Amino acid sequence: MGTILLCRHGETPWNRDRRVQGWAPTELTERGREQADALAAFLDAEYAVDRIVASDLERAAETARAISRATGADATFDDRWRERDFGRFQGLTYDDLFGTYPEYTLSEIGYAAAETVPESGESLLDMWERVGAAFADLRAGIGDDETVAVVAHGGPLYAVTGDIKGLDVVAAVLDQDQGNCAVNEIRVGRDAGGGVAAGGSATVELVRENVTSFLPEATTQENY
Repeated sequence: MGTILLCRHGETPWNRDRRVQGWAPTELTERGREQADALAAFLDAEYAVDRIVASDLERAAETARAISRATGADATFDDRWRERDFGRFQGLTYDDLFGTYPEYTLSEIGYAAAETVPESGESLLDMWERVGAAFADLRAGIGDDETVAVVAHGGPLYAVTGDIKGLDVVAAVLDQDQGNCAVNEIRVGRDAGGGVAAGGSATVELVRENVTSFLPEATTQENY
C-alpha cells in the first residue's frame, strides 16, 4: 500500500485576520513557520517521506520547503492543489464577504452557493473538480510502499477527505475541520473499487484525520 499525507500549510496573516486568501501570495507568520517546522519534525519522526507535492502558492510552498529540509525529500509543485480562486473578493474578511454576498454562504444557501462563481474567480465545484483530478493522478501513480506528503489548503483538504467519507460538498466544508498544518493520513491500496475517491483501480482509506497534536501549545488552532 502507498501512503498519502495530506497536509495544510502554516498560519498566514490572512488566516489570523480571517481574510479570504484565494490565490494571494501570502507568506507564513512567525507562528506559521513554527507550525511548519513542527509539522516537518512530526512527518520525519512518524513516516519515511519519499517525495513532496505541493500547491505552488507561497504559503504552501514555504511549508513544503520546511518538510523537505527535515526529511530530505524533494518537493514538486502542482497548481491544481491551489485553494479556491475567489477573484475580486480576495482580501475581504469572511464577515464582509458572507455578510454582503450571502449567495456564497453554504450554511444559508446550501448547494447553490457551491455553484456560484465570483468575478475573475471559480466556483467551489470548479475547485473540487481540479483537486479531484490532482488526487486521482497522485493516487494512480503512487508506488507500493511509497509515502507522499501533499501540502495544500483548507479547501482542497475538505474536498479530498470529504469525498473519501462520501460527504457532499456542503457537508464536506461545514462538518469538517482542518487546522493549520493538520495532517490527514490516507492509505492507497490496489484492490478493485468504485467511487470518485477509489478511482476504480485503487482503494483509499482515511486512517488519521486533522492531526495537530504535535503542534506547540502556543499554536492553538483557528480553522479559517
